[in-house]
Amino acid sequence: MGLPTIEHIVFIPGILLVGIALGYVAGARAARAELKRRDHARKR
Repeated sequence: MGLPTIEHIVFIPGILLVGIALGYVAGARAARAELKRRDHARKR
């Protein structure tokens, strides 16, 4: 079993960063939708 190749050293953290970015965007969108829903419910 040898050392990881340069592709692994670049690819794996890159994929993790993409996942973090997508999770952040999805979470921010969900939080905005929830705040909008609560604001709308409070105005009724």
